[in-house]
Amino acid sequence: MKAPAFSYARPSNLGEVMSLMAEYGEEARLLAGGQTLHATLNMRLSEPGILIDLQAVHELKGIELAGNVVRIGAMVTHTDIENSPVVAQHLPLLSAAVPHIAHRAIRNLGTFGGSIAYGDPAAEWPACLLALDGVVVAVGPQGERRIAAHDFFTGLYSTDLQEDELIVACELPLRTGTHAFAFDELARRHGDYAVVGLAATANVKASGVQQVRLAWLGAVSQPYRSTKTEALLEGQVINDALIKQAMQCLKDEMPTEADLTHSAAAKSHLAGVMLKRALHTLNQTATAA
Repeated sequence: MKAPAFSYARPSNLGEVMSLMAEYGEEARLLAGGQTLHATLNMRLSEPGILIDLQAVHELKGIELAGNVVRIGAMVTHTDIENSPVVAQHLPLLSAAVPHIAHRAIRNLGTFGGSIAYGDPAAEWPACLLALDGVVVAVGPQGERRIAAHDFFTGLYSTDLQEDELIVACELPLRTGTHAFAFDELARRHGDYAVVGLAATANVKASGVQQVRLAWLGAVSQPYRSTKTEALLEGQVINDALIKQAMQCLKDEMPTEADLTHSAAAKSHLAGVMLKRALHTLNQTATAA
């Protein structure tokens, strides 16, 4: 199929974007990397009145240190993150996750903000944003709004972003000396959507793990944090007995959902295996601390 007819605009600044969004309302669609939108246009799942191309809006680009956070512009590509020394130093979880994202051609075009706005439950960046307690910075007619990651994802491809808002950046706290992370993902082939994946972070010490975050992709109908399992682990020293308890807690807590190739039970089992691996990785850091 071919895309429907639509108007096209390429604004040069954020003010022009907001004016076009106000003028066209629900008829407007924002084009970031286009890796999802192009497909929905060609399948006539999206029929906008106007396509607003964000490529020339420099306010939406760049990776920079801003106080105690790293600010990643909405139009930063996956490859930009992969090549960023700032990300490698301060957000190594992102560096570990990015090779799992599709293939090189898609990483060269797809954007961080586009992935967050789409809220795909099988995508890597929403889970990483949850694991790092990130904040989504959105702009609308009423000005800037800051949305915590745990409040942003509300359902299947559904977020707290309003129709008249757009994401301008995300802010993620800097890694500290006791911060550890683990990222694991299972896909049928490299570059395929994740069957199950886990982004895990914690502050680790010999006395126990703190601020545990377990963010899942591919397992549930939205990016998901297993907060009960996090609470079970909080302040505890990781050992085999605790890992066994955590795996059972996760099985009871997480409402895994089947897809075309894997049952809910299979995904639940795989999630438990990933949790075990992640906790061993965190424990190695704790033991070395």
